[in-house]
Amino acid sequence: METADLLPLLEQLDDNIDDLEESLQPILNGSVLEASKNLPVLDKAKFHVLVTYALESLIFSYLRLHGVNAKDHPVFRELTRVKQYFEKIKSLETEPEQRTMRLDKEAAGRFIKHGLAGNEKLDMARKEQEAKERARAQLKAKLLAKKMATTSDNSPSNPAGDSDEDSDEASAPDDVSAPSGDSKSEKKKTTKEGKGKEESDGDKPSKSKRKNGTKEEQTQKKKDRRKRKSDKRKAARKEK
Repeated sequence: METADLLPLLEQLDDNIDDLEESLQPILNGSVLEASKNLPVLDKAKFHVLVTYALESLIFSYLRLHGVNAKDHPVFRELTRVKQYFEKIKSLETEPEQRTMRLDKEAAGRFIKHGLAGNEKLDMARKEQEAKERARAQLKAKLLAKKMATTSDNSPSNPAGDSDEDSDEASAPDDVSAPSGDSKSEKKKTTKEGKGKEESDGDKPSKSKRKNGTKEEQTQKKKDRRKRKSDKRKAARKEK
């Protein structure tokens, strides 16, 4: 890449560093212990792990920029160890799944049958009950089959009735013609919808102007910040 292509990237990096310094100012003014003193236990653990990971990742990036094989460096092992702490914190944050107490009906039935086996009276009663249930199921199946057969037999007679109804509807011209009051109400609705669209279209430019104004303010702030930095650098060079 040429130097002309790198200049905007360097300016963007400078702005990002300034934003980072502003957000980290409360931590940089004091020590890590003072910043995490009033935090809960879990938040304190997160804070310490994040600070450690940030420092070690900076060292890792520094080594790679200087051509050192950072994966063979002890920092890489420390980074993997810190990642394990991230996983531990994540597992603590997720609540354990609550098991719903549910009765396994099939297993309970097997236990009951096994416990009652050998009693002839109970075995006979169970067999009679099973036979009754089978007979009921067969009766239900037969009734459903009969209903399906009757509905299929009656279905061809319906189209003739439908055709008669269609002919009756065609012979009644009064029902087809819509009243004039409905057309007027439809015209009013269309005019209202047109007005609403015009108002919404009128509001759109004002919103776009606001967005453009905020973008211009941000760019102006960045320019002022760069000017101040360049003035400070020039003053420092003159003093030297």
